[in-house]
Amino acid sequence: MFEKLAFLKHSFLGNPLYDWAAALTMALLVLLVAMVVKWVIKSRLGKALGHFDNRFARILYRVLAATRFTLVLLFALSFALHYLEFPKRVEGILKGVTALTAFIQLGMWLTSALYAAVESTRSSGRFDNNPGAMTNVAAFRFIGAMVVWTLLLLFMLDNLGVNISALVAGLGVGGIAVGLAVQNILGDLFASVSIVVDKPFVLGDFIVVDQFSGTVESIGLKTTRIRSLSGEQIVFSNNKLLGMEIRNYKRMRERRILFRFGVTYQTPADQLEMLPGMVKDIIEAIDTLRFDRAHFCNFGDSSYDFEVVYWVTLADYASYMDAQQRINLQMVRRFAEHGIDFAYPTRTLFITQEPPPDTEQAPPNPS
Repeated sequence: MFEKLAFLKHSFLGNPLYDWAAALTMALLVLLVAMVVKWVIKSRLGKALGHFDNRFARILYRVLAATRFTLVLLFALSFALHYLEFPKRVEGILKGVTALTAFIQLGMWLTSALYAAVESTRSSGRFDNNPGAMTNVAAFRFIGAMVVWTLLLLFMLDNLGVNISALVAGLGVGGIAVGLAVQNILGDLFASVSIVVDKPFVLGDFIVVDQFSGTVESIGLKTTRIRSLSGEQIVFSNNKLLGMEIRNYKRMRERRILFRFGVTYQTPADQLEMLPGMVKDIIEAIDTLRFDRAHFCNFGDSSYDFEVVYWVTLADYASYMDAQQRINLQMVRRFAEHGIDFAYPTRTLFITQEPPPDTEQAPPNPS
């Protein structure tokens, strides 16, 4: 029996075949154990999440789902082949593959856990009434992922024997050229950080920028996206957006309203004098309004002009329009009761008739 296995003593690439067989068996065992453990835990977590909602279970499920078969296979093979003897150059390649696959898989696990934790926080409803906190959570996801991959990259390079101090010093020189090449991108990146920290607006705010208006849907690294009233999505560069004037209507506590109306020139002075008080009574009868002033302000081309100012104590635009409609309807009814007519553009023509010339008078003698 052992004579049949004598061929395993033959050498291949400087190693007996039985060593190759042992290394490959070890790699397959590592791969098999990893995949079985992943499958068992995922199946149990999937059943558990079907019966109850557990934040830690959801995060762990996402982490396991981020396990990649290719990365585990490469790690198992390169790790098992360390037990064979190869030239130093080949051993360096195997070491690099092992470190690379291990750090990439670790990074995918960590970022998956981070994303799952952020999504769990956003879906929990704790920040539904705090859009600013939601904006911070979204920014934390990006910053956290960037920190994770940066640290893993440095650890991997250090593990491969790269001089990190010299690399950082070299980046200081090369960073100037890179910064000039990507200054627009970096400007948008720093602008996004400024938006998150300073909070001129947050997710869900209704803003007006130049001639555009809409609700903030997303604050990204390079762009901010808003959904306009007509339905389309408008994309702004973060750097340019901060350079423009932004009106944030979501933070409006009260709305100041000014409107004018005119009555005909046939309206007597007594009725003109009572009009401000009449409008004041109409406005004060509405609970959501606070009267400011009403005045006879101008002699128009075809009307006596009045100016009225009041405050809407609710920031909602629909509340303002409902209140203005009630004011208009009450003014129409009250003015009709007192026989007061609203003015509209009119023009009065005065025609004078001169006597015709005397045709019987003889023309003067030119001599």
